[in-house]
Amino acid sequence: MLEEKKELLRVEHLKKYFTTPKGTLHAVDDVNFSIRAGETLGVVGESGCGKSTMGRAILRLHEPTAGKVYFEGNDILGYNKKQLKELRKDMQIIFQDPFASLNPRMTVSEAIIEPLLVQGIYKSSERAAIISRVDEIMNLVGLAKRLVNTYPHELDGGRRQRIGIARALAVNPKFIVCDEPVSALDVSIQAQILNLMQDLQEELNLTYMFITHDLSVVRHFSNNIVVMYLGQMVECAPAKTLFKNPLHPYTKALLSAIPVPDPDFKMERIPLKGELTSPINPDPGCRFAKRCPYATEACTSREMTLMELEPEHFVSCRMIQEQR
Repeated sequence: MLEEKKELLRVEHLKKYFTTPKGTLHAVDDVNFSIRAGETLGVVGESGCGKSTMGRAILRLHEPTAGKVYFEGNDILGYNKKQLKELRKDMQIIFQDPFASLNPRMTVSEAIIEPLLVQGIYKSSERAAIISRVDEIMNLVGLAKRLVNTYPHELDGGRRQRIGIARALAVNPKFIVCDEPVSALDVSIQAQILNLMQDLQEELNLTYMFITHDLSVVRHFSNNIVVMYLGQMVECAPAKTLFKNPLHPYTKALLSAIPVPDPDFKMERIPLKGELTSPINPDPGCRFAKRCPYATEACTSREMTLMELEPEHFVSCRMIQEQR
């Protein structure tokens, strides 16, 4: 009998609002989910739906407006600066653009060494131990030792992203937010980085939050998937369940847009019409209602809530909930 994995991260009623001249932008609005240790949670949705903001709010790169984030049972939103610095050893991030996220004045070795010194894992005088750790990390992510003194502008996108991964792994974290880590790379390089990340997860027992637009990737890379729309979760389910039996109208439309590499296959896409609801001072009710072919007046008269309609399958849709 397989041992059940322990919960590593739990997010409860997480909100992140931004004040704008036109009103309050609800970037992340009342999000709830959990991730078990050693697993991957995929997060998908259109650009601007709050995926990256949610990941950064969890790490407190953006200070959340409200909610709770429990890491190993502790609410990290109450941490002070000293506690938060210590937490960085366990929670890291891999950014989307490997060139923009790297310091152009730092060599490969300096980029990996910096978090080791900042976190106090090594002292600057422990030169031999630091060099040994840099060699270990570079080997782990597939960077040749001859690149140790090169700068980011001298490398291609794939190697730059390997530096970003190496920098995140240097402090031996347990949880990593992967913010579209392959979207800026060539297709041929994407597969290499994804395979590397999967190998690292198995070898180091890493837990990922994998933010992406690529539904084909998230299908095979994730244990569970969260679908977001304008700052809110509309569906959450195990990956196989979501692709086999999507319930929310938005999820169905999203999955219908996945290209199939077969010219003879007839696509049955679900087109979405209507204007996007503004995330600034949004009205009550379903934010997808203006584009939903099944929306009624009842959909805009009350707030939507996630309900578990099947084991581990949560949906925020009045029509689907009333049918069950």
